Amino acid sequence: MSDGLIATELFPDRLTGELAQRVLAMGAGKRLPSERRMAEELGVSRTALRDRLTHLESLGVLERRTGSGTYVRGVRPDTVTEALGLGLLASHLTFASLYSVRVALERQAAYEAALAGDPVKTAHMAAAVKRMEATEDGQELYEADVAFHRALFTASCSPALEFFADALSGVLSRSVQQRQQHIMRMTGDIGHMRQLHRDIHLAAAAEDPERAMRAVDSHFVWLDQGLGGGRESG
Repeated sequence: MSDGLIATELFPDRLTGELAQRVLAMGAGKRLPSERRMAEELGVSRTALRDRLTHLESLGVLERRTGSGTYVRGVRPDTVTEALGLGLLASHLTFASLYSVRVALERQAAYEAALAGDPVKTAHMAAAVKRMEATEDGQELYEADVAFHRALFTASCSPALEFFADALSGVLSRSVQQRQQHIMRMTGDIGHMRQLHRDIHLAAAAEDPERAMRAVDSHFVWLDQGLGGGRESG
């Protein structure tokens, strides 16, 4: 790799890093060469290679097909979600701590969206606000809310923020469900919800990163109040 992350810097085990970098560069759906050929190219024993292949398979990066070979599946947000879940259990972290990370990601996404100033991508945020303004149906409001936040991450022009936001959404599924239920049962607070999202969009469109982050903060204060401080505590 000429730029970006170097796999050997991400894995304590050099061979795993080199192997991960090689197979991911092949692309999803590609069949790996024979173990003998790969072991020769990497200068390692077939036993060592097979051990690392098994490890990558357990992470969902590879898929063994009986009678066909080993294929690249790639890395997807759902596989990262599973790893995060295991990390939660092992580290005794709370859902509340990850919720805080999600808030931080949204603030950074708003900041970077304002810096990027991409009119096409911020227009998708505006379209989601218009969906909110056009309905009072709870399900439609929720779907528009989801579309808005996805558009916010897209407008950040940061694939890394999008990736980790998707991964965290899986881990925080209970919090997401609570948010959906909160939005669907709202009656007198719909106008405020629309305004909060409008404020985030307008700040990003105005290329004002500080204002965009403040708007995101106001959004999450409102959400927490609506959920009764409902960040997952367990």
